[in-house]
Amino acid sequence: MNRDEQLEKLKSINEFDIVVIGGGASGLGTALDAASRGFQVALFESLDFAKGTSSRSTKLVHGGVRYLAQGNFGLVTEALKERGLLEKNANHLVKNQRFIIPNYTWWGGYYYTIGLKIYDFLSKKLSFGKSRLLSKKSALTSIPTLSSKGLRSGVSYQDGQFDDARLAVNLAKTAIEQGGVVINYMKVTNLIKDEGEKLIGVEVVDQETMEVHEVKSKVVINATGVFANKILKIDGRKKKGLKVVPSQGIHLVFDKKFLQSKDAVMIPKTSDGRVLFAIPWHNKVVMGTTDTPMMKPKYEPTPLDEEIDFILETANTYLSSAPKRQDVLSVYAGLRPLVAPEGDKKNTKEISRGHRILVSDSGLISIVGGKWTTYRHMAEEIVDKAITIHSLSQRASVTEELKIHGSFDDASGVIENQDRYYYGSDEAAIIDLEKDRPEWRTKIHNAYHFTKAEVVWNIRYEMARTIEDILARRCRLLFLDARAAIEAAPVVATLLSEELDKDEAWRQKELESFVDLASSYFIN
Repeated sequence: MNRDEQLEKLKSINEFDIVVIGGGASGLGTALDAASRGFQVALFESLDFAKGTSSRSTKLVHGGVRYLAQGNFGLVTEALKERGLLEKNANHLVKNQRFIIPNYTWWGGYYYTIGLKIYDFLSKKLSFGKSRLLSKKSALTSIPTLSSKGLRSGVSYQDGQFDDARLAVNLAKTAIEQGGVVINYMKVTNLIKDEGEKLIGVEVVDQETMEVHEVKSKVVINATGVFANKILKIDGRKKKGLKVVPSQGIHLVFDKKFLQSKDAVMIPKTSDGRVLFAIPWHNKVVMGTTDTPMMKPKYEPTPLDEEIDFILETANTYLSSAPKRQDVLSVYAGLRPLVAPEGDKKNTKEISRGHRILVSDSGLISIVGGKWTTYRHMAEEIVDKAITIHSLSQRASVTEELKIHGSFDDASGVIENQDRYYYGSDEAAIIDLEKDRPEWRTKIHNAYHFTKAEVVWNIRYEMARTIEDILARRCRLLFLDARAAIEAAPVVATLLSEELDKDEAWRQKELESFVDLASSYFIN
């Protein structure tokens, strides 16, 4: 996964079968599906992989309990199947997580037990475990920080938890291993059409050198998430029909003392009708999320005070020792690419979390909507559509059985340092780096386990180009503790400048840029 090598390969190919625009979940999944079928594929991401929505999720691989309550059995069944496949194919990243629903009404325990038994049934052979009705005592034993006042019972169920940005990096690497060209910091600035106004390629600008490339392709796929409307506009689409509606969701990250459990909490109905989670993640607790309609998409969405207050107030209702603003270690916001009829933007909670495939007159294929859990199925569907629309050779998808880079041949794979579980089978190579250069065993921050060797690995073998790439999406420190990330940044900047052969002026500018960004991840 070397950027220079990928650029050389890009220049050596006269025409691709498929070009994918966008390096998030749906784009990377599509590139992998197509490459593993034997198609010649190129993927371009204007910034870093999973820079947008795909690194800012609630960290769940799930069927969606609340979709079940809405009667959307089709989406739940599909997602539960994909959850099971992902656990098999990325066993280093997907963890079986126990959730507890606290009930403060006499009927709540029975109501949610029945609903979750349906959830269990729909998962079929790919079940993560059975749901159970718990006594008040058992619920408090599982989650000691639950508010005991008025607590009647609890219901436990099993679902999946993962690291979203790490999965994105592994998907990119797997797509490359399957023969695809995958490059970050490559911005598609125009669509190339023939005299009949049919797409025949894209114009893409290398954001590091500003070199312009004309890339010919039989098919162009728009997988840019909340920014899909921009590519559709370049294509000449008029404002009609379905539209991508950004909905903002934020998450607060706290010390694990506020949960004191390996189990997670799911609040099935908050004051605004949403579900709220408190989930153990990388030795911290992630709480979220919100659902706030936004007018325009942004690469760095800003958490609103009312969103922060909502999560804190809800936590105060259900936890005996609730966190306060000063306890927030990091706050991050993401935008969901929801699909709604033109003009229908008022109630994003009711807009479908399903996906849509749009085919433009030019032949552009756009995938909009969807969720991380179903990325593989969406990718299979869109490549099938590309084969049909553009008369490509018929080749069946193989991703149901395809192992993702980093996964072990079986679930008994050995991780020496459990803190680094998300590297999976790559951990051995990182240990070798630390043996070769003992100084790289040094931590980049005293309070966290991340070492200099991991940073070097991120740069050499995971296409990290900036401090943000490393601290936000490779080791996740920015999402875990924003102030600690700022403190670790100078060490990372030095390693980056050495590995990428950059001068001191570049290092200083990069450091200033990251500190400015990271400052928006904590609450003053």
